[in-house]
Amino acid sequence: MTKETEEVRPAREVVGVFSDAAALETAADELLAAGFQRARISLLAGENAIVEKLGHKYEKVEELEDNLEIPRTVYRSKKSFDASKSALLGSLASIGAVAAAGAIFASGGALAVTLGGGLIGAEVGGFMGGVLGELVEDHHAKYLREQLDHGGLLLWVRTVDGPEENTAKQILSRHSGRDVHAHEIPVAAEDAI
Repeated sequence: MTKETEEVRPAREVVGVFSDAAALETAADELLAAGFQRARISLLAGENAIVEKLGHKYEKVEELEDNLEIPRTVYRSKKSFDASKSALLGSLASIGAVAAAGAIFASGGALAVTLGGGLIGAEVGGFMGGVLGELVEDHHAKYLREQLDHGGLLLWVRTVDGPEENTAKQILSRHSGRDVHAHEIPVAAEDAI
């Protein structure tokens, strides 16, 4: 089937609004444990992406629940976010230590100076990693704060059939999701999961 003749059929997705990040994360983790693929769980994109797409700021997240054109991002758990941040910090500390040690070794410095330089490099790398980690964390906190200021955090779950839709609704509702409901979305036949 070519792109021009591609059949489009409706799919369904469940949406809910959460009042805090912990409840959303717990619901998303339960969805993953129930067998939903991460790629089928999405969140509202950042405010800048939304303003760029809509041409204006939105007042309430409820305006966006059923808007199929709204930019989204794939769900990423806090655990994976923290693991990435730890890896970044470790990498930057290692890079700083290796770079400092290499520079001292190349200049013919003594072993004690090399070890001291490596520690200084690790400190510099660790400091840089800490600053970058804080920037990433601040960006994430701003992202959450913007959405909460507009009424909550949106979570969408794409479903393949009625039983899966019911499971998604139950999970979102069980974890304090409000205005939990399903709607149709157009999906190319081969993209339907």
